[in-house]
Amino acid sequence: MTTTHTVSSDLVVIEAPRRLSLGQRAGIVLVGAIFLFALFGPWLVGIDPARQQLDRFLELPSLAHPLGFDQLGRDMLARLAHGARLSLSLALVSVLSAAIPGTVLGLLAAWRGGWPERILAAFADAVLALPGLLLVLLLSAFTPGGFWPLYVGISLALWVEYFRVVRAASRILLASPHVEAARLLGFGPVHIVRRHLLPELLPRLFTLMRFGFAGAVLAMSALGFVGVGLMPPTPELGVMMIELLPYYGEAPWLIGAPVLLLFLTLLGLLLLAPEREAA
Repeated sequence: MTTTHTVSSDLVVIEAPRRLSLGQRAGIVLVGAIFLFALFGPWLVGIDPARQQLDRFLELPSLAHPLGFDQLGRDMLARLAHGARLSLSLALVSVLSAAIPGTVLGLLAAWRGGWPERILAAFADAVLALPGLLLVLLLSAFTPGGFWPLYVGISLALWVEYFRVVRAASRILLASPHVEAARLLGFGPVHIVRRHLLPELLPRLFTLMRFGFAGAVLAMSALGFVGVGLMPPTPELGVMMIELLPYYGEAPWLIGAPVLLLFLTLLGLLLLAPEREAA
């Protein structure tokens, strides 16, 4: 008698890495080009952005000076490069200063629960009840034109978003079977956070940081435009807009330069969104 053995084999499916969409590639190129301009532009231009040459009042663009000169005879390309560096670096520092404590506090609240979570949630709700721009305005009233009120105000306004998202997502993840199994096997909090929570949270954090960065750039430009943020002659995008606004009829390319740079920065950040998120 012959016995037939049936051997079943498991089919292993390897998912190919997802390719970046055309919009994402365009966003990476656009954001990368703007960051390179902000990082190396002041050094490549090599002109003092505060140097005035009054005899070159609203001088037209040329090969030597591609954006011409402003109303005080200052090289516009040099001011734009320094303004991009200041605005983007301040926005990046503000976002990082909000993302790190917001993520840590969100993880702590979800992990501990009980009264620590209630206290942190109540504090976050209190900060959220105050509009972010109003918070920055209140801090700027103490030291008008200062750097620190903008930095602290934007960071305080942004950290709540990270806290709420991380807290809500972590509570679900901590109740999942694989986290429960890791706890039963004796793995500590560092391992669970590093191996089970952060891989799930990082895409959401990246989305929050991207929109937070765009919001920080807009907030600084808006505050500078209304004369509450950084003050002239500081080369900052919002300050440059308010300085050049009276001359938009005579030299529209001057005010168009910071507006276009701000628009391209925000467009590049939006294009970085994955297809499902953009939809």
